[in-house]
Amino acid sequence: MTDTPLSYGTPEHPRVAVRGEARLEFDPETARLGITVSARGKDRRNALDDLTRRNDRVLELARSYGQAMEKLETGAFSITPELDQQGRNEKIRAYHGRVHITAVLNDFTALGEFTTRIADLEMTHINGPWWNLRPDSPAHAEARRQAVREAVQRAREYAGALDTHLTALVELADIGAENAPTALPAPPGGARAAYGAAAPQAPALNLEPQRQTVYARVNARFIMAPPKL
Repeated sequence: MTDTPLSYGTPEHPRVAVRGEARLEFDPETARLGITVSARGKDRRNALDDLTRRNDRVLELARSYGQAMEKLETGAFSITPELDQQGRNEKIRAYHGRVHITAVLNDFTALGEFTTRIADLEMTHINGPWWNLRPDSPAHAEARRQAVREAVQRAREYAGALDTHLTALVELADIGAENAPTALPAPPGGARAAYGAAAPQAPALNLEPQRQTVYARVNARFIMAPPKL
């Protein structure tokens, strides 16, 4: 019969259970913008033609930023009739078209210029930025490593208080290492809608990146040498 220490501890193999936590801040790696292109026309074809032209202009501008534009995606698209409320019949007054675009940039110098240029386009609405770390960012691994180091240090301190030492690790349980909420409301007076004709190009908007908080927590259980009480 092997003499294996039990995970719940015995007098010969007392157990110490601790939690390790880390809360670190890092500079963001990407910024996400939500762009909505709109059009309104008296007939469906005119609304669609205007929407297509404006959408192409946004995509062309976004693609001109090359590698600074990490991701460019088109979301929902709609053409909706507006009914005349004055009559009983279902008479269509106009058509409204919308297309939603998501742009993710990794160059924050280009971000300010791009935001201003998009906001200058006719019938275009922009929200953001929302700052983020990538899912595979080294920041998450660093937070987990620090949480483990803290758990080991805490267990050693408990053992040291009993004039003994740790002998084995029984369990290490990851109970979460996740990024804090990072969404920011659109800055007041900043990257908002520009409905109507385009104005002369405005200077680049100065956007200050928001540092991202990364959390990590682990539960750890150790076996220590029997203390002399």
